[in-house]
Amino acid sequence: IVTGAGKGIGRAAAAALARAGAAVVLASRTYRDCEAAAEEIRSAGGEAVAFGADVADYGQVERVVREALARFGHIDILINNAGVIEPIGYLQDCDPGAWARNVQINLVGAFHCVRAVLPHFLERQRGVIVNVSSGAAVRPREGWSAYCSAKAGLAMLTQAIHLEAGAFGVRVYGFQPGVVDTDMQVKIRASGINEISRLPRESLANPADPARVIAWLCTEEARDLAGQELTIRDPALRARAGLAG
Repeated sequence: IVTGAGKGIGRAAAAALARAGAAVVLASRTYRDCEAAAEEIRSAGGEAVAFGADVADYGQVERVVREALARFGHIDILINNAGVIEPIGYLQDCDPGAWARNVQINLVGAFHCVRAVLPHFLERQRGVIVNVSSGAAVRPREGWSAYCSAKAGLAMLTQAIHLEAGAFGVRVYGFQPGVVDTDMQVKIRASGINEISRLPRESLANPADPARVIAWLCTEEARDLAGQELTIRDPALRARAGLAG
């Protein structure tokens, strides 16, 4: 299962997992984008199914997991990629509802997905979770108070999953993909707030790069890294995942 799979890193990760032989369940709030991504996978000979689902709504997440199990019989991998950057703005100017909505999607939404699949993983004594994190989890960025707070919480959720489920065959990773050329970066550049907004587009990474690392983390080769917060900027990780330096 890949959330936020209609665009950007999620879409690229779903394609990478399909190329590696996984049957992929793509989920995002925009069904049309997800179905288009799933059709690309099917056209390339892979197996994929799309769902429209808002991870902030636990009932919708449960439905995706239930239907995935009904269709495929088991789930091996969860990629928690769904996320939003808004609201971008100074604390005193942020709309309280928008701020809370950010945390509800970026953090609570990831918990919803973990909560829905974890009983199945524990029953099978196996499963991989990749929480798509951010450097914002460990470094505050001006204007990103909601996003930074949510990603910091996600990093702690990764540790909690490892603590409680790691001994029962469940592997979890926090993965920071770097600054990637996605729709989120369009919004960041439009804001003009903090140094990330001023990065030229040509300096941004292709979504295929973090997608390759995400797919590699789901293999047995990455078992020794379970429970860690990882960054694509780590030369050793890049080398192991087959990325250029």
